[in-house]
This record gives sequence, structure tokens and C-alpha cells, in this order.
Amino acid sequence: MLLAQVIPYASALLVAIVLGILVRNLVPASRWPEAVDPGLAFAAKPLLRLGVVCLGAQLAVGDILGLGAGTIVLVVVAVLGGFFAAVGLGRLMKLPTDLTILIASGFSICGAAAVAGADSAIPAKKEHTTAAVALVVVFGTLMIAVVPLSATGFGLSPEFVGLWTGASVHEVAQVVAIGGIVGGGALEIAVVVKLARVLMLAVVIAGLSLWQRRQPTVEGAPSGKRPPLVPLFVIGFIALVTLRSIGLIPGAALPWFSTAQSILLTAAMFALGAGVRVKQLAELGPKPAVHALLTTVVMSAIGIGGAAMIVS
Repeated sequence: MLLAQVIPYASALLVAIVLGILVRNLVPASRWPEAVDPGLAFAAKPLLRLGVVCLGAQLAVGDILGLGAGTIVLVVVAVLGGFFAAVGLGRLMKLPTDLTILIASGFSICGAAAVAGADSAIPAKKEHTTAAVALVVVFGTLMIAVVPLSATGFGLSPEFVGLWTGASVHEVAQVVAIGGIVGGGALEIAVVVKLARVLMLAVVIAGLSLWQRRQPTVEGAPSGKRPPLVPLFVIGFIALVTLRSIGLIPGAALPWFSTAQSILLTAAMFALGAGVRVKQLAELGPKPAVHALLTTVVMSAIGIGGAAMIVS
């Protein structure tokens, strides 16, 4: 029964990434139509960032403030604690710095959108960006089965599950899927808590940009353009949050923003998948997957601990 409920929620982002990788790797290099490369590059960057901007229309600051002090503290601890824990794990495992930061951002904030934000703030390899997106989608999708099974097995209340899910699961769509399966008010709580984490995107990306600007330039290397303190698309994201919060985005327009976000991010995931060969991903070895698993466990531990303190 549970599997029947979970399967329809298979992430469109995951399907798009897999299709992109399949297309790229099944077509021989000699027959690859180079004319599509500019379009893929456009989808992988500008369209992805526009999708992040559309995400801002889902957020109203009043909803976040209505969570209460305890839940707001949980959100901040989940994002910052999860991020720095992931960075620490990456250093212990000797993962590349850019890959570590990409995974940390995606798992602690809001999945693929946060990976895109981090990618704009630091110099990152294309295959590392694709790997981070794939991992955040795969492990978040697994949570669609893990959380409802745990809720049933341990008799967890909808409020507990909503707090746990919103504070720890990676993508908004995955949070919606879990909340919909559990029911009983879990969906509403989970979505608001999750969107509070999304609101932290601007803060973390600004911090990453500031950190990157302070990194020493290697002697003899060309002086590249320093990244802006706040990328333009993050400003767009903040602008939509502001407009939604003061009531200038009508309720009838919200489904359009949600649909646009889904289409843009799905197109971007296909483009990212089509930009990497399996051989490149295989060369990364098992460490990124292990790091992603450990980060998922850390995020879940924070969510469960916070939910236990708030509900008790």
C-alpha cells in the first residue's frame, strides 16, 4: 500500500537527470549534435536560476514568523548546523572543497536550488554540480519512503512528522510528498517549516560569496571576476519573497509560479545530466555517496531532536 502511494511521487528532477545522463552517454560522441550544446548550457544556468527566483513566490515572511520561536530556532540549527556538519564531514573524508560545499548547501537548505546558488558563489566543476544535484535528489526521494514507514512503525504524531520532515528533507516537492502520505496536518506543518529553510538560501549564498571573495588568488593565475556578494538571481528570489509577503502577488498567480518553477528546474536537471558522462561521475568514487548518506543522517537527527523538544 505504501509503495503504491510513494511511486507516484517519484521526483521529476530525478527522472530528468537520469534521462539527461542516458541521452548523453548512449549517443556516441561522434554523432552528438553540437548545435544543442548552447541550449543545454542555457538551461543548466539561466533557466535553473530563474527557477530559484520563482521559488520565492511560495514564501511569505508572516507564515515563517507564525511558526513560533522554538520552530524558528530549529530551522536555523538545521540549516547552519547541517551545513557546517556536512562541510566538516567532507574535510574528514578529503572530498574536493567545491563538491563538499555543493552537497552541504543542497542537503541543508533546499536541494537543487541551493546547489545552483552555491554553484554561482564558488568556482565548481560541472561534474561536481551534477553529482551534488543527483545525490540530493536520490537521498531526498528515499526519504519519501523512510519517513512514512518510520511514522507508522513508531506511532509518531502528524505534528512530529511535519516538523521532522520540514527540518530535514531536501526538496520542497519531497516534503510535500511525505506530508501528503502521512496526512493529519503533517503536510501544512512540513511545508511551512521547509519554506523557512528555503528563506535561509539568501543568507548562506551571501556568506559563501563573501568567503569566496576573501580567498587568496594563486600567484600567476589570471585574476578572474570576483563573484557578487549576492548573485542577481538571489536578489530576484528575495524580491518575490517581499512581494508575496506584502500581498502584491495574488493568490491566483501562485500556481503559475509553482508550475513555472517545476518546469524550469526539470529542464535544468535534464541539461545538467546531459552535460556529464558516466565515466566522469564514476571517477569520483563512492565517497560522495557516503558523504551524502551521512549528511542525510545528520539532518534527520537534527529534525527528530528538534521535533521531540517542540512536541513534548
